[in-house]
Amino acid sequence: MAEKPATTTQTGTPVASDAHSLTVGANGITALHDRYLVEKLASFNRERVPERNPHAKGAGAFGEFEVTEDVSQYTRAAVFQPGAKSETLIRFSSVAGEQGSPDTWRDVRGFSLRFYTTEGNLDIVGNNTPTFFLRDAIKFPDFIHSQKRLGDSGLRDADMQWDFWTLSPESAHQVTYIMGDRGLSRSWRHMNGYGSHTYQWFNAEGERFWVKYHFLSQQGVERMDAAEAERIAGEDADYYRRDLFEAISRGDYPSWDVYVQIMPYEDAKTYRFNPFDLTKTWSKKDYPRIKVGTFTLNRNPQNFFAEIEQAAFSPGNQVPGTGISPDKMLMARVFSYNDAQRHRIGANFNQLPVNQPHAAKVHNYMHEGQMQYHFNPAEHRVYTPNSFGAEGGPEADPQAGVEASWESDGELVRSAYTLHAEDDDFGQPGTLIREVMDDEQRARLVDTLVGQYSNLTLDRIKERFLWYWGQIDQGTADAVRARVGA
Repeated sequence: MAEKPATTTQTGTPVASDAHSLTVGANGITALHDRYLVEKLASFNRERVPERNPHAKGAGAFGEFEVTEDVSQYTRAAVFQPGAKSETLIRFSSVAGEQGSPDTWRDVRGFSLRFYTTEGNLDIVGNNTPTFFLRDAIKFPDFIHSQKRLGDSGLRDADMQWDFWTLSPESAHQVTYIMGDRGLSRSWRHMNGYGSHTYQWFNAEGERFWVKYHFLSQQGVERMDAAEAERIAGEDADYYRRDLFEAISRGDYPSWDVYVQIMPYEDAKTYRFNPFDLTKTWSKKDYPRIKVGTFTLNRNPQNFFAEIEQAAFSPGNQVPGTGISPDKMLMARVFSYNDAQRHRIGANFNQLPVNQPHAAKVHNYMHEGQMQYHFNPAEHRVYTPNSFGAEGGPEADPQAGVEASWESDGELVRSAYTLHAEDDDFGQPGTLIREVMDDEQRARLVDTLVGQYSNLTLDRIKERFLWYWGQIDQGTADAVRARVGA
């Protein structure tokens, strides 16, 4: 039998006991200079980092992305070239609930995907819906506050949720998704994912395109019955987390096919609605989905905290051949995500193994700060320009990102935020109900809305609830009204 290693302090010194503190006699006072006791308690007091706000509850896994098609005419990004393979990381989550909340509450599911590419990390941070509740990030804190808890009782409140939604008509498309089957997925494995935002691609010739990412589950898209979801919430709050971990452990690796919709750059100026509006989808008749490849999750984390809880995604993590768009929500998230991680994890969060690039090198002049452990050699001065070292340090490439720049295109920026022919808030969710959902899905939607209405207590919000759904689809609103006797 192998000899067990000695228990040590964090600096490697063996300790005498892991069960008894140093005291003055058997029953005397505890000595404050018991270094190991103090170190152990201090470490325990600092085990948790602030939870995400929102998307606190989640889990994830690692895998591999393989390009199976040729989309090089649209992007020069190495990660999307024919035959390319890249390590991936995904984190699934719920939006509104805190750490410990049941996985099977009705909610949007986060779908954050990282590609560790040879040109740096590419993050696509989305959901299991192709839209979102808002088109402008200035309302995002208000939206999240409305989904959280009351200040006095600490309880979640249906009146508060629906008050915000019905006073924010742009939420209608996403609310229709969440009240439908997408709001209760069978598991994380049985749902699609979407980049949701409009991003940008550009090819080797410098041609630019707008792009939307779609991740279609090879396991199929399956819903969960509301009664079953409620039962599981009480029996196994970690149902989704357990399902994913156990599936990968037994070799049942989940996969998603990666598709994109491609819009030529100039089309955005004249499309029938704002193509950068996060509350809208692009018609697949106008811009069909084009397959890119497949990613498969085949490795569970070795340490949940280190590799999932500390994973720090950002839609600002783009690579040559990709970029962002004039999507107001996206532009704000480029700032907000990294800012949140600096607060949550620390200034050098990108130096953590899960966040640092795995297939590319990092060269810059940033240094020091909380928890820095990567550093430049002595001859590398942390300022630029400088003349030290063999090559004088790294230099910026004036051409990097030039193709992705749209800020100087005044016509594009102006046209994006002037009224387009179909920029109303209720048209697309109404189409979703009438033309995409079948009779059974519409019936389940009505059942869900009746349940939501029954949780409301304020008459003005009840009236606005029925008005809101009447704007989306009058038949749905009439069915709900008949059921609730309003």
